[in-house]
Amino acid sequence: MSAAPLLNVGSDFLHLDIGQAPAGGRAAWLADRLRLAIADGAVPVGSRLPATRVLAADLGVSRGVVVEAYQRLMEDGHVAGRGRGGTVVVALPVAAATTVVPADVVTAPDPAGLFASVPGPDIFDAVRTIGARIDLTPGVPDLAAFPRTDWLRAERAVLGRLAASDLGYGDPRGTPTLRRAVAGWLARNRGISVDPAEVIITTGVSQALGLLAQALLEEGVTALGVEEPGSLGVRQHLDNWRLDTVPIPVDAAGVRVDELTASEVSVVMLTPAHQFPTGVVLDGERRRQLADWARAGGLVIEDDYDAEHRYDRPPVPALRATMSEQVCYTGSVSKLLAPGLRIGWLLVPHRYREAVVAAKRNADLGNAVLPQLVLAELITSGALERQLRQLRRRHVRRRDAMTAALARHLPGATVHGAAAGLHLTVTLDDDVSDTELAAAALARGVKVQPLSWHCQRPHQPGLVLGYAANSASAMDEGIALVAAAATALRRNQE
Repeated sequence: MSAAPLLNVGSDFLHLDIGQAPAGGRAAWLADRLRLAIADGAVPVGSRLPATRVLAADLGVSRGVVVEAYQRLMEDGHVAGRGRGGTVVVALPVAAATTVVPADVVTAPDPAGLFASVPGPDIFDAVRTIGARIDLTPGVPDLAAFPRTDWLRAERAVLGRLAASDLGYGDPRGTPTLRRAVAGWLARNRGISVDPAEVIITTGVSQALGLLAQALLEEGVTALGVEEPGSLGVRQHLDNWRLDTVPIPVDAAGVRVDELTASEVSVVMLTPAHQFPTGVVLDGERRRQLADWARAGGLVIEDDYDAEHRYDRPPVPALRATMSEQVCYTGSVSKLLAPGLRIGWLLVPHRYREAVVAAKRNADLGNAVLPQLVLAELITSGALERQLRQLRRRHVRRRDAMTAALARHLPGATVHGAAAGLHLTVTLDDDVSDTELAAAALARGVKVQPLSWHCQRPHQPGLVLGYAANSASAMDEGIALVAAAATALRRNQE
């Protein structure tokens, strides 16, 4: 591999003038200038930044200023230290990967039209295609933090020992190597004891739900309970399989099991470790009530979508850990590594296993082999554990930055779900329409989701805000623009 090109240094490097930096903010100023240079291509991905001592000497500052600036870029995932190879640019800022939208320009489709009606089945596709200067979409991990070096190292290790026969058609449940690795991961991180033979590898949670839907339909199930509020995307996916979704209220202790019992559904889908979108955890009493409901003939589908991302509370065991024959458990690496990998897993009670495996075989004959083996290598080598620890530290800082921005710009909002996950939910005064606010924010270049999208019944207005993929400065600007949009809406109503 050829060495990364060394950029010209000296007084001409990016025409940096330290005299423009505010007093006491030189490191932040330098980090911002470098971030902008990476975003506009002046410092392309693969380039090597000047050595810290060299740049410090050229700028006439202490080396600590440059070290701190580089560290900020590392924490954002834009650069990586390569030892003797120096500090190399590895990823564009997230905002640079989308269309840059001036604050006073409305993108197409029109934001007002996008948020004016009941969201259709293509709503998330439409939202993804709209450019935004600041994207606070929930559920989006920091894609710039993808462990490229560890992935390449694992891929080389896998290819070095891969037999030709390993590249043929395999078990539709997934490669035995990944199923063993996932079983170990679940045992260590989620308290689930499972035989690797029972693990079914899927292309994410969405496919897992589709496989379960087919098995349930064969059994005569036509409706299941879902959390209220709860994920619009999940509800749409189940609707696509012609399953009616019955709203079961969620409060501060989690799903209302008394309401679940009264609904008379026999299946319920839950996010018990970190409920989406409220962030509440299913408490001990509700877990006991749910166990009684399940033992009486109920079935729980447990979506453990971001349970590893916890910060200010102890780990919460998965429901599957204590109710293996009453719980279908699904998870993925979409929030831990990247959704584009399309790798997840599914555990089902024995009575559903044959039907689910048959549905998986009919769907695609099994996931691609090479990514499965690389992921297994990441898990067994400990690289995925290290990635999780790094992400937790970064996410805490970003969560705190968003919380501070909300307190500064939207002091009347109530923040929910701050102890874990990749997003915050805020509820607002009843005099604000959250869909109108989301449209007004998008017109200003900020992408958010209205809480009402995730509700089937009337609910206090609010916003669901992702923080994992944004810098502190971007979040502060984004929340300030949302607050300005809210103020303008209230003024227009007067």
